[in-house]
Amino acid sequence: MLQDWENREEEKQMMLREKQAELLVTTGDSPSDEVVERAKLLATELGVLYAPRRGISVAKLIAAHRVRQALVLVQGGVRLIGPEQSPMIFHPSMGFIRAKRVLKGEADPMLTAARLAPGDTVLDCTAGLGTDSLLFSIGTGSSGQVTAVESSFPVYALIKDGMRHYRSGNAAVDKAFSDIDVRYGHHLDYLRSLPNRSVDIIYFDPMFRDPLLDSSAIGPLRGLANPDALNEESIAHAKRVARKTIVMKEKRGSGEFARLGFRVEQRGTTKTVYGVIDIDSGI
Repeated sequence: MLQDWENREEEKQMMLREKQAELLVTTGDSPSDEVVERAKLLATELGVLYAPRRGISVAKLIAAHRVRQALVLVQGGVRLIGPEQSPMIFHPSMGFIRAKRVLKGEADPMLTAARLAPGDTVLDCTAGLGTDSLLFSIGTGSSGQVTAVESSFPVYALIKDGMRHYRSGNAAVDKAFSDIDVRYGHHLDYLRSLPNRSVDIIYFDPMFRDPLLDSSAIGPLRGLANPDALNEESIAHAKRVARKTIVMKEKRGSGEFARLGFRVEQRGTTKTVYGVIDIDSGI
């Protein structure tokens, strides 16, 4: 028992050192007291360094503290900056347009594939920048719950603050973001921890094996996100945990659907489609 406890503590310390080497939190130039306090609290929550700007460039802060990236907080927004990547800004992008359509009562292909209903619980296993989690959060409403799991620590830090503080100009979108429960870790570890039939819908949007060349919006994300293909164990646990559907987004014609046992309805001419595994019989 003592050896197991020591091993767990050693793993925790190793993870903490890795996080501290990965990232620091700072602010934009001339931040308000509110943004400074927000940055300090976030750094404490993440277990990483808070570095005040004091007229120092972000690049110099990164070099001085020997970290890979900086999370820069500004009023109503946040961005992730690193010396070897394009800045990544938290923004729903096309998700904002999709969200407004859903709020108007229009159908969304992802929500239709999932058979989402108000009050459903949803587990987004590959959160990315949170666009799909936003749609699920709007669709399931205040009576449901969306949990988004992200295995890249810098991306997790970006969306954790972004979902809390991004202001879109649409109160319903902002509330849907703030209602999402963001978790750091690998989705397989999280799935293993869940009881049988404890989540209505489980969603996967892994990095495409063959990326879309015109998908510039996720260009910076591709360098940070987990590049691994989904494995059979993840799907096996998803089948154990889900009550309703398992949904996967992939490129049209991808062999991943057949490999992992997803049914695909190849409608329209969109470059991406959704595969579904139905758990219940209410099709």
